[in-house]
Amino acid sequence: MSEALSPAELLRYSRHLLIPAVGESGQLRLKSAAVLLIGTGALGSPVALYLAAAGVGRLGLVDTDEVDASNLQRQILHGESWIGKPKLESAAARLREVNRHVRLELHAVRFTAENALEIARPYDLLVDGSDNFPTRFLTNDAAFFLRKPLVYGAIHRFEGQTGVFAPHLGGPCYRCLLPTLPAPGSAPSCQEAGVLGVLPGIIGSLQAMEALKLILGIGTVPLGRLTVYDALQSTFRSCKLSRDPQCRLCGDHPDITGVSNGETTAPACCDFTHNPMQSITTTELRALLAGEFTGLLIDVREPDEHAIARIEGSRLIPLKNLPDQLGSLPRDLEIYVHCKSGMRSAKAVRMLLDRGFTRVRNVTGGIDAWLADPI
Repeated sequence: MSEALSPAELLRYSRHLLIPAVGESGQLRLKSAAVLLIGTGALGSPVALYLAAAGVGRLGLVDTDEVDASNLQRQILHGESWIGKPKLESAAARLREVNRHVRLELHAVRFTAENALEIARPYDLLVDGSDNFPTRFLTNDAAFFLRKPLVYGAIHRFEGQTGVFAPHLGGPCYRCLLPTLPAPGSAPSCQEAGVLGVLPGIIGSLQAMEALKLILGIGTVPLGRLTVYDALQSTFRSCKLSRDPQCRLCGDHPDITGVSNGETTAPACCDFTHNPMQSITTTELRALLAGEFTGLLIDVREPDEHAIARIEGSRLIPLKNLPDQLGSLPRDLEIYVHCKSGMRSAKAVRMLLDRGFTRVRNVTGGIDAWLADPI
């Protein structure tokens, strides 16, 4: 722990120093702390901003995405000048403006079962800012095996939840809440269902608060409790979550012995982009449509998305309705499937292949790539 705060730090954190439960000793604990944040998107944005502003000494950021225009509605770390550039670079530039005293450690790699323990080991606690189930399982498992607290958060449209998973402190783990990976397509992503932009700001701020409480050793750590926020009803409620004795990770007879397992190594989406026999680029699709196209182009987005932008000649079948429409689809034609970015369409392609359709291809990049593709 640093011996003293500099005059500049005393001024910067003066409002913290006035709080008896924090004071100079607490601020020094924050300065000596190291937090790993997985994801610098919707949840990661407020978490990173508030932890940096609070004076957390070392902040690790994991992300490989680039800033997209559709991110700006909720991912407040990033601005228009950073569109098309790495989120980590955008985040670092913004956070250095917030607090030059914070040491940023940028991990421009995917958080995987191969590197999770190595990345997470030097940090005191983990904060989950991810947007997919395999990464949530992986973050949970890494925190469990390293005996580090995990600050969890999730959002959906107008609702969000947050909590702390720390079996080594007597609480449950994420797998006690969700024992197995949801089936593909059963839980919509933000791209599919949408999210009100301010919601991750609220949930991410709660995550930042729990992280600061853990570092400072103040208040009550919500072990065994989930805080659930309903924006439409303006309500918070606390849900009890007990440790599951049958949990495969933290239960009485666990069978998960490492971070590499079926949940943590599952693809974040059914991605066919690396299989040329099952995918097609928007440039290739445009060339097909310009000729004597005899196939079927299916748009699996929602009607409101289709109304904003669509590919001429496409047939709208929202992903949730696709199972009921399979009987009406031709099996003797080439079928091309697209969505916004290629995730839902990949799920649709997998569904069609599983039902015996053989001439099916995913449009990589979806309509986002179509609109960005020069004519």
